Amino acid sequence: MTEQLIIAGERRDAAEGATFTVTEPGTGKPLEEVAKAGPVDVDLALTAATKAFDDGRGAWARTSGTERGRVLLRVSQLIREREDLLATAEARGAGHPIGDARWEVGAAAGTFEYYAGAANKHFGSVVPVQDAGLDLVLREPVGPVSLIVPWNFPLLIACWKLAPALACGNPVILKPASLTPLTALLLGDILVDAGVPADQVYVLPGPGGVIGDALTSDPRTAKISFTGETTTGAAILKNSADHIARVSLELGGKSAAIVFADANVAKAALDAPMSVFGNAGQDCCARSRILVERPVYEEFLETFEAAVRAIKVGDPLSPETEMGPLISTGQRQTSLDYIGIGSGEGARLLSGGEIPDDDGFFLTPAVLADVDNSMRLAREEIFGPVASILPFDTEEEAIAISNDSDYGLSGSLWTGSATRAIRVAKSLRTGTLSVNTNKSVRFEAPFGGYKKSGLGRELGMGAMDAYTEVKNVFFSEED
Repeated sequence: MTEQLIIAGERRDAAEGATFTVTEPGTGKPLEEVAKAGPVDVDLALTAATKAFDDGRGAWARTSGTERGRVLLRVSQLIREREDLLATAEARGAGHPIGDARWEVGAAAGTFEYYAGAANKHFGSVVPVQDAGLDLVLREPVGPVSLIVPWNFPLLIACWKLAPALACGNPVILKPASLTPLTALLLGDILVDAGVPADQVYVLPGPGGVIGDALTSDPRTAKISFTGETTTGAAILKNSADHIARVSLELGGKSAAIVFADANVAKAALDAPMSVFGNAGQDCCARSRILVERPVYEEFLETFEAAVRAIKVGDPLSPETEMGPLISTGQRQTSLDYIGIGSGEGARLLSGGEIPDDDGFFLTPAVLADVDNSMRLAREEIFGPVASILPFDTEEEAIAISNDSDYGLSGSLWTGSATRAIRVAKSLRTGTLSVNTNKSVRFEAPFGGYKKSGLGRELGMGAMDAYTEVKNVFFSEED
């Protein structure tokens, strides 16, 4: 059977009857046939979503925040109840190790729980003004929102966008990546089953160059939230310019982890491997540049490389697997190309970069030492299991190297000095920074980047602002 689109909460074939095949990264074999949306489907979705919002300003928009919160809490409960289905679909469709996929399902449910609680706590204010009267600031939903998610964390990032958008009362049009549409469709079913009105829910799998362009260039799209690579983000800004749609972009990264000599070096070295090689390095927050102070450089390398060699690469459905396959042969070849480029530039390949004798799109994690920040290896986002280790001599140099990047999404610093941590944290030009840990995202806190890493922020209460309009109303006391 072909997985169908979701338009106004109903499963249906694509208008033109087209389909496409989803490949399983762990086997390299066809996994599922999926309906391929086209421009007609985009028009149907936007027409229905706009009508749902405009008729009486939308029943969902007029539903109280408390009631919307109850529905989102039910979404969270259904996500947990369907953990096996969702985790298996993510493991097979995106290549995530099953243990990671189960964690992601829990985090997806947690995101909906958070915004279920936020739905009736995001409100306007009363403003003291000089004129005699009462001045109110109101928060209102923006209208149909187009949510475009990438293939690396398809379930989790979809929830980061869906939950606040729905909490604020907007119709949602979810555009999953063509490589990984399966959990998005399952999630669309969950929304409707939980009680989100059917006319608020749309899931359109299909090529980004067609569906994404149609959604972002249509004036009926009131708000666009995109996560993906930087070039596409720039194209979306251009598409949306004529109709001045609200846009938030979470784009690429080349994050740095800075390890100072006064840190717990062993802990930093043991923690670092999965900050690079989690999800096979296909993570915009991956600490793919690891800057190590020279006095502890060799010590760090020895511990880090041993830990990397111990990473279990294999079948995503095996509980022992720590790193699964890359998403495609093309993504694997890109990683291999960069390993060759780095070696040619003078970096020292310590280990990895080999294709195991397995089916699927696997690659062993590669470690390159003695990297200079001028190398392409250190400057360009690889999005694969390739770690670059760079030595530095002073705090000032570490800051300069970290900031010398087109990107500024995430990063870490490891130090035993609280004063140094404060000083360096203030100096780094990155949107998300962790001290003595490599974890980037907490759904209660804002997430996003500086420079070419994007515009706006996901998550936290601030995300609610992106899905609402501000209206100022003044009531005069004059008769």
